Amino acid sequence: MQKVEITSIDTSQLPRLKPEEMRELLIRAKSGDEQAREKFIYANLRLVLSVVQRFSGRGELADDLFQVGCIGLLKSVAGFDLSQDVRFSTYAVPMIAGEIRRHLRDYSAVRVPRSMRDTAYRAMQAKLKLTESLSREPSVSEIAAELGIPEPDVVFALDAVSDPVSLYDPVFNSDDDAMCVLDQIRDPKDTETRRLNAIALKEGISHLSERDQKILKLRYYACKTQVEDSKEIGISQAQVSRLEKSALKQLEKYVKS
Repeated sequence: MQKVEITSIDTSQLPRLKPEEMRELLIRAKSGDEQAREKFIYANLRLVLSVVQRFSGRGELADDLFQVGCIGLLKSVAGFDLSQDVRFSTYAVPMIAGEIRRHLRDYSAVRVPRSMRDTAYRAMQAKLKLTESLSREPSVSEIAAELGIPEPDVVFALDAVSDPVSLYDPVFNSDDDAMCVLDQIRDPKDTETRRLNAIALKEGISHLSERDQKILKLRYYACKTQVEDSKEIGISQAQVSRLEKSALKQLEKYVKS
């Protein structure tokens, strides 16, 4: 395993135990054996590290997130029910991630008002309740009706407590290709048609005479009047107007073709 040092722990030196060894340690830990509990927690620190790596790029030190994740691990050990047919890692990962999310939410540079957090919590509870009763995911309007509050309040509250998304978070990955959030964001002003038109326009301008190019640059880049153009080029204003119209007609052919 590659060596990763975090909070003075060399993860390459962490023990690798078999599932039966893990379960035996957990049984002993749950019965009050502190030595077994400590060994079990130490053996599961890799689990914390794997969750911490999901939250990289959030502006928080990895050491701090690792320590917060360890709190989630301790809570997982305390709350895990051995009678349930569930792997410990399946139970622990959401607990560790939840602890880190709470830390990021409560200590984020962007402070979410307590009232909005409370609304978000009530909305999530209502969503779970309605999902069970409707056998489908409820709409925002249904959640708002359940809580008796306006729909925008539900939307704003849930958005406020949602995890920030990195532009480089992957949304699709395969052996040959990968797509991140940034690839799905488009500037409505920077459309494919706009880019093609710009290329065609540049091509069209290159075919104009130097005088026609100068007229257009003075009119549409320097924002000068036809009278000012005529004085700078040394022709009449009527000639500038005629040449400008002719040049624009030529460019129109390139853009529309």
